[in-house]
Amino acid sequence: MDQAKRERLEAKGWKVGTVAEFLELSPEESALVEIRLALSRSLRERRARQMTQAELAQKIQSSQPRVAKAEGGDKSVSIELLLRAMLATGATPTDIGKVIAGIEPA
Repeated sequence: MDQAKRERLEAKGWKVGTVAEFLELSPEESALVEIRLALSRSLRERRARQMTQAELAQKIQSSQPRVAKAEGGDKSVSIELLLRAMLATGATPTDIGKVIAGIEPA
């Protein structure tokens, strides 16, 4: 948000901050959310280039709706499932590390 818009909102009594501030997330919780979202985005991009959700689900012995939830960043999906799915798309541990570090999008 640009500074002028922020100032206009604050002048009208609005509080402006981050999602982490609003939800009162610790730095660790905020980092975990960002990691989950980065993995989900990368999984969706990698999977879409190679196969359908159903094909990936079969590869990781899961279901298509579960893969859809994983790609959507659903909090009910474990980090382990995200990692298994990434590996099933051919991602290496180094690729996954770069996604987590924010170095590479996919």
